[in-house]
Amino acid sequence: MRSPYFTPDHEVFRAAVRTFLADAVLPDAARWEDEGGLPRELWKRLGEQGYLGLLHTAGAGGGGRDMFTSIVFLEELGRTGFAGLRAAVSVHAYMATYYLARFGGRELCRAYLAPAVRGDRVAALAITEPAAGADLGGLTTTATPDGDHYVVDGTKTMVSNGMAADFAVVAVRTGAATDPGRPGMTGLSLLVVDSGLPGVGREPVRTLGWRSAGTATVTYDHVRVPAGRLIGRADSGFYYLMRGLQLERLVAATLALGGIERSLDDLCGFLRQRRVAGDVLAEKQASVHRVADLGTELAAARQLVHHTAWLYDRGELPTTECSMAKLCTTELACRLADAALQLQGAHGYLEGADAARAYRDARAATIAAGPSEVMRDLIGRAVLRAPVATGGGSQP
Repeated sequence: MRSPYFTPDHEVFRAAVRTFLADAVLPDAARWEDEGGLPRELWKRLGEQGYLGLLHTAGAGGGGRDMFTSIVFLEELGRTGFAGLRAAVSVHAYMATYYLARFGGRELCRAYLAPAVRGDRVAALAITEPAAGADLGGLTTTATPDGDHYVVDGTKTMVSNGMAADFAVVAVRTGAATDPGRPGMTGLSLLVVDSGLPGVGREPVRTLGWRSAGTATVTYDHVRVPAGRLIGRADSGFYYLMRGLQLERLVAATLALGGIERSLDDLCGFLRQRRVAGDVLAEKQASVHRVADLGTELAAARQLVHHTAWLYDRGELPTTECSMAKLCTTELACRLADAALQLQGAHGYLEGADAARAYRDARAATIAAGPSEVMRDLIGRAVLRAPVATGGGSQP
């Protein structure tokens, strides 16, 4: 679909990304799914292409590209059809390192961001805990000041890149909750914790989908972290996370968009070839109408995602639109994955089939970066707070 948001340079970049992924990723992606993680050489190759720092400023060691360059990259990453791969790369390039680039000082950028952008070090983001996910106020991992160090204790779970990461940006509680209006939201900080420090433990987590994301439970048992590893100001982590989560939701929406396009392409290819009672399925009215609905929903979702990216690129923080884009695309991905598996029948249900993998992977995206229920709550409250239009209509 033609779009006013992409220039000819963006399309040249898209072709280069698609060629790179076809050469460096797709031949081995299924094996990485079985192995449960990505190889070091892939991170290095991504770094050499500049794909791990597109959105970071040149001063922070990144490429300083516009938002739509990242949208192109993320859409193509989603089109690979391997959600574990896209989760691992996006967590590294757009989530964990975002906090370093945006709020970290020069020393943290030199020691952690620059090698992450080069692909020399792998980053993770550790927020979720066994008893707290979307509820940031429920986080209990602590970082207690001790001289020129913090002592970190707690457990993080569902950490993408957790098994491979050289370091993690960890949400910790450094202070008491002091705001009675937002219990538990104050006193949070972000701390860079090296994975090789004494007291850091990692256990792999076997998930239904996203199998190449290297998901892990990470434990911190009296881990001594230099105070200089604090990102920004102490007790300001909630503010940082609220900004970072908007980008995370936009990224999740864009990745889902690419995955939807791939699944719809695969489904259409199957329907054009599969014959039932002498006719190809693509000529059956039931199939035609199902594809019509899915294609229309995809077109609408694409416009929402691109509009949200345009707002973000203008320097705005479109919190409601980010939630809408994430809710719309990830829920559509589930519906399309379900329809694709149904229409492909037993062929789609086989282990190793693209449709089966898409079906497993789609569900995780409705949970990560805030589940659909939280997105609906945020969106609904924003809509209810919006001014009521006056004139031109009757009131009940």
